[in-house]
Amino acid sequence: MKDFHKPLLITLGCISFILGVIGALLPVVPTTPFMILAAYLFSKSSPRLQQKIMDMPAFGPLVRDWHENRVIKPRAKAACIFTIAAVMTSSGYAVYPNYWLIGMLIMIGVSVSVFVMKQKSS
Repeated sequence: MKDFHKPLLITLGCISFILGVIGALLPVVPTTPFMILAAYLFSKSSPRLQQKIMDMPAFGPLVRDWHENRVIKPRAKAACIFTIAAVMTSSGYAVYPNYWLIGMLIMIGVSVSVFVMKQKSS
């Protein structure tokens, strides 16, 4: 790996981790995808930081399941779909009557939901 890649990947991993933490606090920002991305970036640059994410009680099991087996457990799928529906519905009310934005929210919500449901469960 070239000298400049490692610091760049660590920086991007830290940004992704921070966005994941923000996502845990704000309902509109996703958490788990940012944590998975951070773990991936750290796997290429800092195994110690990757392990810290995988050892976290809140995110570790989800990130580990995805990293090791590309699996999303049924309970996590259900929580994800419920959260997407709730966030997209409340966002739709917030942007009403802008039908273009509502259509975009529906397309994003459906696309992400289909992706989540198509992933292996075990």
